[in-house]
Amino acid sequence: MKILTIGGGAREHAAVCALARGGAEIYAVMKNANPGIEELAKKVLLADESDIDKICDFAINNFIEFAFVGPEAPLAAGVVDALANVGVKCASPTKAAARIETSKTFMRNLVQKYSIEGNIAFASFDNETDAIEYVKNVKYPVAIKPVGLTGGKGVKVQGDQLKDVEDTIAYIDEIFQNNVGGGKVIIEEKAVGEEFTQMVFTDGKDIIPMPLVQDHKRAYEGDTGPNTGGMGSYSDADGLLPFVTAEDRQKALDIVRSIVKALADEGCPYKGTMYGQFMLTKDGPKIIEINARFGDPEAMNVLTALKSDFTEIVRWMATGKMRGEVEFAPKATVCKYLVPRGYGVKSEPGHTIAVDVDAIDNVGAVAYFGSVDKRDGKLVTGTSRSVGIVGIGENLAEANDNCEKALNYVRCDASYVRHDIGTAELIQKRVDHMNQIRGQ
Repeated sequence: MKILTIGGGAREHAAVCALARGGAEIYAVMKNANPGIEELAKKVLLADESDIDKICDFAINNFIEFAFVGPEAPLAAGVVDALANVGVKCASPTKAAARIETSKTFMRNLVQKYSIEGNIAFASFDNETDAIEYVKNVKYPVAIKPVGLTGGKGVKVQGDQLKDVEDTIAYIDEIFQNNVGGGKVIIEEKAVGEEFTQMVFTDGKDIIPMPLVQDHKRAYEGDTGPNTGGMGSYSDADGLLPFVTAEDRQKALDIVRSIVKALADEGCPYKGTMYGQFMLTKDGPKIIEINARFGDPEAMNVLTALKSDFTEIVRWMATGKMRGEVEFAPKATVCKYLVPRGYGVKSEPGHTIAVDVDAIDNVGAVAYFGSVDKRDGKLVTGTSRSVGIVGIGENLAEANDNCEKALNYVRCDASYVRHDIGTAELIQKRVDHMNQIRGQ
């Protein structure tokens, strides 16, 4: 299979590794020279990942059969629609289907229209005056979100990043004045609980679930600091999480399945990976966001554990013919991102980074390259997350130990890692919090 991949981050490196295991011939489009992807690809085009004309020419000239899109920006630009027009089958959603992520208002309205479980109270605004008036009078704490894409960094929550109504108004003003995420805002009821990620493969009709993962958005240890694109994540050997029951998970899957059906009913069937981000509350899972792609870093957890042939899954999703079983190894994984100093506020890029991939493999871990580039024969950091290290083990303790051993083989003098991700202490804190919410 000739497969075109779009994206140059660690999520895409993990996808390319999985495709290579299945024997795919990979043609990669990315804006940075990701060394992990370059090593596995037959041909690379360094270009803007939303440059539709260049991407389509590359696909035509190389007789591409299938495509898989990693990041959300090309989906929003309509790259899948354009590739389909030149005969490429895509295991990623069209521009219309991707609105489930690219417009938070579209997602909430769809869930409301089809009476899908897990929605929360919300109101959308395209003008600042009405939005401010709303937050002055609303009776519950809220989360403020730009309606469009913000790279996972746009959400601010009262009682957390926003201390009071004045902070909330100031952030609404910032969104409108700076055109953040399209300059529109959605105000949602604050959901209290523990977040988890349920991703699925779908052909527009059926869904196949992946193991549950918990991401960590805050920049610094102890869940402090600004929100980021995700500092790391973990998954357990049984496919659940220590604070999520099988019943909780089933409810989340039912919600995702209903959303896939609703999109088909709306005339924009969804093919590809779908990412459901949920808050587990005392009343069950509530929808925080639905994303039109793999999560990053969560993709690294699930693709590392994937035993089935990812090339076949791509074929199934792209052709609308999901069939067979998808198997994941019964292993725990812990992913920790090494990020440039200042990430989450103002990154300090351009520093040399060295990664001993073989040594990392030998300690039961895998390295996935992210926002790095080549300069004068050396690898240098970009402005986003540099390298994802995934430790693998029979249980979370072993996976965490292997991840920490592997981090010793990454060297950069201007970087940062959240070492507390995947530790017994932080996971127990999550369990205790959930027990408290459930009143146990």
